[in-house]
Amino acid sequence: MSLEAPEIKIVDTYRVSCDGGEGALGHPRVWLQISKEQGWVECPYCDCRIQHKDFALED
Repeated sequence: MSLEAPEIKIVDTYRVSCDGGEGALGHPRVWLQISKEQGWVECPYCDCRIQHKDFALED
């Protein structure tokens, strides 16, 4: 059984950083590499899904 990611951020670069986005309540900044085959990566701290715009689903 899989769970939905708590948040999905759409970005236009394949190298991204995540710090939880809550200032002192966030987490240490980590740099993540989005796979060009998969098109997204999950933050190991906050489980935020960071997705490249080329792989974003159409509404």
